[in-house]
Parts: sequence; C-alpha cells; structure tokens
Amino acid sequence: MYKVIRLKRGKDESLKRFHPWVFSGAIAAIEESVSEGDVVRVMMHSGDFIAVGHYQEGSIAVRVLTFSDVNIDDDFWYSRLRSALQMRQAIGIADNDQNNTYRLVHGEGDHLPGLIIDVYGQTAVMQAHSIGMHLCRKAIAQALVSVMESRISNIYYKSETTLPFMTADDMSGFLVGGSDDNIATENGLKFRVDWLKGQKTGFFVDQRENRSLLEKFSKGKRVLNMFCYTGGFSFYAMRGGAELVHSVDSSAKAIELTKQNVELNFPNDPRHEAFCEDAFKYLEQAGSNYNLIILDPPAFAKHRGALHNALKGYTRLNQKAFEKIERGGILFTFSCSQVVTKDHFRNAVFTAAALAKRKVRILHQLHQPADHPINIYHPEGEYLKGLVLYVE
Repeated sequence: MYKVIRLKRGKDESLKRFHPWVFSGAIAAIEESVSEGDVVRVMMHSGDFIAVGHYQEGSIAVRVLTFSDVNIDDDFWYSRLRSALQMRQAIGIADNDQNNTYRLVHGEGDHLPGLIIDVYGQTAVMQAHSIGMHLCRKAIAQALVSVMESRISNIYYKSETTLPFMTADDMSGFLVGGSDDNIATENGLKFRVDWLKGQKTGFFVDQRENRSLLEKFSKGKRVLNMFCYTGGFSFYAMRGGAELVHSVDSSAKAIELTKQNVELNFPNDPRHEAFCEDAFKYLEQAGSNYNLIILDPPAFAKHRGALHNALKGYTRLNQKAFEKIERGGILFTFSCSQVVTKDHFRNAVFTAAALAKRKVRILHQLHQPADHPINIYHPEGEYLKGLVLYVE
C-alpha cells in the first residue's frame, strides 16, 4: 500500500472541490521514507482518505492522480489515456485525414497532472513535468501503444528541459520505435517537427485554431510574423493569399526551420522572407508598411514574481506594433504566461493602444484549443490568451 501524507486541519477544502494540487503548507505529516516521485495516499486530518497522487518537493507537494482509493497501475494509465483519445475523437481532432497533429494529453486538463503528450503523425512526443510522471514513463508508453494501436509507431520522450534538475541519461530518446520522419500535417499544411532540440515538444500545437483564423484575414495583406519560431502563422498567411510575409525570430535554428516549412508548402515562393533578429530591435527599425502583424512571444512571466515586469514587456511590445501598423491594419497579439490573466493582458494591450494614440477595436478574443482542455476544478490551466484587433 502507498505511503501516507496527512493534511493539517481545515486544509482539505480545495481537495473536496477536486482541485488537483496539494501545497506544501497544507501538509501536517509525511510518512518516513517518502521519496520524490512516489505515489502517496493523501489523508485528511481526521484520517479519512481523500486522494492519491505523485509526491514532489516544492510548493506543489502532491499532484493528484485520482480522488478514488485505487492502485496506479497499467489499467489506470490505459483508462486515462483512452479517455483522452475518446475526447479528441469526439471533437474531430483525432483520426482526421487533414490533421495528424494534436495534443493527446494536457496535464491537469486530462486528469494526468505533470504529463504532456503531443501527436505528430506516427510519432507521439511525451514530456514529463513531474518526477512522478518521469518514473512512470515506461508504463505510460506501453499503455499509450495499446490505446493508440496503429495510430502511432514511435514514442519519443523529451523531458530534459522540463526536469532540468535531473541528470539522468534517459531524459530524452525513443521509448518505442524510432524514426527520422519528422514531417507532420496540420489542416492540410506540412511542417517539420524538431522534437530533438525544439521548444516544447517541437511545435506549438496550441495555436492551430488561431492560425486558421489568421488565414481568413490574410488575403492581400502584408504580414509580419514576430517570434515566428518555426513559421506556423507564416505559411497559413501565405495559403490565405498574403501579398508578402516576413518572419522574424532571434533564433537562427527557428529561422532555418521556418524556411524549410515554407518551402514544404510553397516552394520557391518569393512572397516570403525570414530574418534572424531581436523582435524589439526589428520593430524599432521597421517601416509602417505592414497591415497584419502577429505578436506571439514566449512566456514573459514564468512565476508571479515576474508578473509586473512581464506586463511592462507586453505593453512595450504592443505599443511598438500599434505605432508601426498601417491604418486599417489587424493585430493578432498573444500571451502564453499562465500567471498573466485575461484581464492583465487586456489592460496591458489597452495601455499600449493609449500610449500609441491609436483607435482600436476588439474583433476576437482567443484562447487555447479544445485539445488543450481546462479542468473545471483547475482554472490555472487556462494559460493562452489572445486578441485580434482592428487598428485605425
């Protein structure tokens, strides 16, 4: 039987509301010899059972796997992964001929906190954000093979950046199969996935629906895609009929992947140029000849202590875009910082518009797609927010 963690009196209220985290300050006692990554039973102060989860040192001490007193075994992993696949099938994302790229497991949103799985064609990329999930990776991989059947042939594990304090040699590599075929399809467009060295699992799957929306606005536009990474918004804009598309990123590797992805879909197309340049510097030097700009920066705030500076950064970035965009232009602007709320972000963009002295109307309010679900008991899972703005 699993070792026990006992809560302080009155510290079980959030768990009674099915919030999937136990904070370290709520713990009264930890049974001896509990190690990081262990599965533990969480008991109320009264001694009654309340949850089972993975233990880890730090502010979030337990990530809850289940509120039922069950074993975390092969059947558990199979059931949870099967439920995740069924949801993606129900919303038409899995088993779609035009789209073999989607998120299969989104941590707490799929009741598997600390686990991310993205599917790229025949390869699933699995990433652990907790030691417990890292220790369970082989059992999860075997359950994934059973659930996915012929949908995948390979499972690549990529956790050296999400668990950087661990030095094991097995933080990345194929757990099942092995493949050099890194071309996937999203809404009929092809792209290369750098699951070896790329950010996240190799591609930003969470912008799929927002890229599709951008395509509808792109006809005849002169497009600037800032923080382009591997060029997702760029080749959607080109399919939408953009007059020209400029992709900008400070990473030379990202720019090279962007060029490859554009070439996959639009070989020898003169409409596209890519620039390896700092975003703020590029915007400062850019002319006012763009009428569709995308701002999709990396997270400016990884924790609450960085919130103030992050909001200043979003304001500065958006102000510069407002100053540069043509009259009648459209701005797609995003924040993927979890600690930045929708209100925080909107206020930062509002401030930027006022400083730039531009009339601005909100056309769309954007968020993460359905394959990045938010557990209704875990509102912290809502991290991506965006606005589509008409700038006079």
